[in-house]
Amino acid sequence: MAVYLSPEKRKEIYTEYGGSETNSGSVQSQVALFSFRIKELSEHLKRNRKDFSCQRALIKMVGRRKRLLNYLAKKDINAYRSLIEKLGLRK
Repeated sequence: MAVYLSPEKRKEIYTEYGGSETNSGSVQSQVALFSFRIKELSEHLKRNRKDFSCQRALIKMVGRRKRLLNYLAKKDINAYRSLIEKLGLRK
């Protein structure tokens, strides 16, 4: 687990997007968690351009988030639209 993601921050994300602080399995909370981690890794890569293992992890994370968003779009289009609006994705 990364140092930048404290258990309090994780619970805050789960509460805001998943409904409760223990609901880590919902698609919305997983996508929100990936979005937070992607943002933090992007900031890290701006400072450390040659960190290629971090770059690979970022690309894998973006792919996982994309697959989860595709799943959510197929299952519940209204939840998908509200989530991307809340997270500020797909401008």
